[in-house]
Amino acid sequence: MGCAVGLWVLRGAPKAGEFTDELWVKLRTGALWVIVAFSSAVFAVVLLTSSNAGDKLDDLRDAGATVSTATVVERQSARQELSDGVVKGYVSRLVVSVPGGAERLAVRGAYTYEKPGKGAEVDVLWARSDPGLGGYSNESKDLATLAENRWNAFQDDESGAGSLIAFVVVALIGVVLTSLFTLLPDADDLQEVAWSAPFQTVRTALATLVFWGWSPMMLGMQPSVPQVIVAVGSSCLVLLGYVLTSLRGFG
Repeated sequence: MGCAVGLWVLRGAPKAGEFTDELWVKLRTGALWVIVAFSSAVFAVVLLTSSNAGDKLDDLRDAGATVSTATVVERQSARQELSDGVVKGYVSRLVVSVPGGAERLAVRGAYTYEKPGKGAEVDVLWARSDPGLGGYSNESKDLATLAENRWNAFQDDESGAGSLIAFVVVALIGVVLTSLFTLLPDADDLQEVAWSAPFQTVRTALATLVFWGWSPMMLGMQPSVPQVIVAVGSSCLVLLGYVLTSLRGFG
């Protein structure tokens, strides 16, 4: 945001010559679009790698949860997780034994790629100070990252792989848009957009809206439904907003 403001402040310089001035306008516009593309890609990554997994995980964190390798002593139920008719994993209700800890720890909604049987080993997030909270197990997530409630952009799990793909896809879209809206319009038209109060007002309002949507999550607060909608749609909002306010650059 600060870089974008700085580039807008410098929108009128330099004036050394026609070629220099045109090159400056193109470079400044391209730099702004690079920032927009990168920001949109980052929004997509953050959404896919959020460590939020509900109140139960919050309670476990508050109790000082850690990750242990536990042994299944009882499988009370199990159901298949299907995708396009293909079994992707199993969601089970388990009772596990943690070495040096709880002998019978309840784990509801445990997600595993293979159907867990008695004697199978699973990684479990649990609180030694309060075993009554039960445990949390999900082979598709990095439990250590969840326990520390930290953000890892490309962590070693399914969401990490998905976030990397999303980053590359959105970034490539941004590269195409950067080339389109920087190289094709005339420098005079780009300069007119840079000086246009209505367009810059819309862009400022867009930046404010996105910040409002993300502020609860950045501050560790519970977002409202409208804020969640804005946060989820941030990538599209930023890219679409800048596309619509840049069309005037084509004359």
